[in-house]
Formats: sequence, C-alpha cells, structure tokens
Amino acid sequence: MPVITNNPNLHHPDLEGEPFLWQAGSTGVLLVHGYTATTAEVRPLGRILHAQGYTIAGPLLPGHGASPEEANRYRWQDWVAAVESAYQQLQGVCQRIILGGESTGAVIALYMAADHPEAQGILAYAPALKLNLNRWDVFRLHLLAPFVTAMPKARLDADSLWQGYRVNPLKGAIQLLHLQKQVRRRLPELRQPLFVMQGRLDATVSPRAPQTIYNQTGSSLKELHWMEQSSHCVILDCELEQAAKLTLGFLRKIELETD
Repeated sequence: MPVITNNPNLHHPDLEGEPFLWQAGSTGVLLVHGYTATTAEVRPLGRILHAQGYTIAGPLLPGHGASPEEANRYRWQDWVAAVESAYQQLQGVCQRIILGGESTGAVIALYMAADHPEAQGILAYAPALKLNLNRWDVFRLHLLAPFVTAMPKARLDADSLWQGYRVNPLKGAIQLLHLQKQVRRRLPELRQPLFVMQGRLDATVSPRAPQTIYNQTGSSLKELHWMEQSSHCVILDCELEQAAKLTLGFLRKIELETD
C-alpha cells in the first residue's frame, strides 16, 4: 500500500513514506514506524545504518499513508502480519536480523521478538508500551471510538521531518492499547540483546515505559538511554546523530557476541 504523492491527509506528503528494503551487509535491521506515521519516521536513522553496511527494511503498516478512516479498519494483528512479511524478506538476504521500531513500531518489535527468539537483538525507540493517558482518557477513547473517526493531535513532534496523519484515528488507537497488553505479558520471554531509547521531552509515551521494559526482560545485554533534548520522535529530533552513534555501538556489540 504505497503512500500517495500529495495525499492531503498527510502532514508533509512530499516526504518519502513507502515501504523499502535497502540491501547491504549480512546483518539486517528491521525498522518499524509508529502509529499514524509512515516510513519517513525511520528513514533518517535507516540511511545512517545503511551507510555503515547494514541491510535495512522499513515496512508500511496497514492503514497508514492513506487516510484516518483507513487506519481504523485494521487490527494490531494486521500490523504484526505486515512486519512478519518484512522479517521473512530480510531472512532471505541476511544472516542475522535485528528487530527495531519507533513508538508503536517499537512495541511491535518487542512482540515480534517473542515470536522470533532467533532474532539477534531489539532496538526500541520511544516504545509506546504505556502512553501518557489517565483512566478518564482511556474511558473517553472507548466511549467516542464507535462514533468519532479521529481527534486532532495536540502537537506534531519533529514537525519538519515527520509524515503522517494530523489526527489520531480512535479505533486504531484502541488497537494499540490491545497490543500493549499482549506485549506486557511477553516481556519476561525476551532474551535478545535490548536497546531502549527515549527523549526526556517525550509528551506521548510515559517515562515509566522504558524502565519497565528494561527491568522485565531477561536480556543479559541491555542498554537504556535518555536523550535530554529530544521529544517523542527521538530518531528524528535534534539528537539524531548521537542516537545513531549509540545504536551503531550497540549493533557492533551484538555482532561481536554472535561472530
């Protein structure tokens, strides 16, 4: 489902948001974008990693790059199926695969890691395991979703580089809540090397989420990094260069462990 050029439903429709596969070395990195976004969200980091010899895949989640109404048609299982397809594609060209993503994409990567213990690592950027929502917010979301397609977003982080919907489709947002529950149960199953990163200025994801993931996984090699000047889109923000440097260092640790 390619992004339609000049799609008026998208913020920055001029950016590249289609699914991609950039081949290079024998280590593949799967980078999954977040809810309401497109692959434009993971391309800047993907380009840096690709330039260092990594094969990079960026799937486009069903319901994204089209319209808010389209986003409400799909379940979280459909998102996972699309990422599974990209994973299988990477398996055909790579010896080792790292699962990664931003926000909802990071939560999908964690879910996939439980299904694929053979995956060699996890990169979780601003993992949306818990949002900055209170109980009333969640109740209101469920109350409105059958009647209201979407609600406007309070802000757009990393505005100049981000592509996606300017609103939050409500039925799709409920699917994220369902996915969160599934992943919380599966965290103790995870044993792969784990890299978690979040911006201190993130107003979308709860600051408790990264520590929860770090504490509850069984990984022997794991890192948690806070980017002091970054918002939710931590791999698009002003500290992208440092985020990429830390990521590359972690990937090299994985390669040293598995060579």
